Amino acid sequence: MSVNRRFVLKSMALGSIAGVTMGSAVRALAAGTAAPSATAAARPVLALANEGAAQSIFLYGALAAGGPRLQVQRVGCDPGFMLDFERQLRSRQPMRVIGLLDDASAALLVDIARSGGARMQWLGQHTVEAAFSRHHLLDTDSAEGCSQQFSRQLQACGAGFSLNEERQNGPIGPRRMSGPSRSAGQSAQWASSIGYLLASLGTRTTLTAPLAPVASTPITGSFVSFSIEA
Repeated sequence: MSVNRRFVLKSMALGSIAGVTMGSAVRALAAGTAAPSATAAARPVLALANEGAAQSIFLYGALAAGGPRLQVQRVGCDPGFMLDFERQLRSRQPMRVIGLLDDASAALLVDIARSGGARMQWLGQHTVEAAFSRHHLLDTDSAEGCSQQFSRQLQACGAGFSLNEERQNGPIGPRRMSGPSRSAGQSAQWASSIGYLLASLGTRTTLTAPLAPVASTPITGSFVSFSIEA
């Protein structure tokens, strides 16, 4: 089953998808959050990303927003990675995890995560061509306003895009936004913007994500983003 179909079938399970945890970075994060923090902004954030240009730009935006509370873990193909993830997931330590992964990694992680009880704030499917990107977002009340802010940043960068948003646990119905390609634009800005927005959840920032570094070659492919509270 493709991740795109998985994405649709699991769209109604946002309230029960569990948190993602990885390796030593996760153990350090859990140790620093033995008791729930008073605010979401004060809680440390773990950012997960594969090796790749889009993921590096995602981390570029996330680090600009997260500062010292953000910890980064690169996601590889080591089988021990998934075992450690499941063990940490079942430890029930409070944490928030954001990420941008390839379809295959995301599908595996979400399948494992569904057995837990954490809260999914955001889930995004991103299909990217040289000068155009498509985004299908599922979010909850805690991510309110993120899709509009994301849309504004995409419009500002000049690259063409389409964005479909579905809201879970809220009165607002599906929304569609789009923008034409006005120039070559910053076609990788979407990744920086998502990293910045997800790392900023709970802080009510109105600042703009940093301009993405110009990639040597166009970034294309399919990616999944997420923000999870465990």
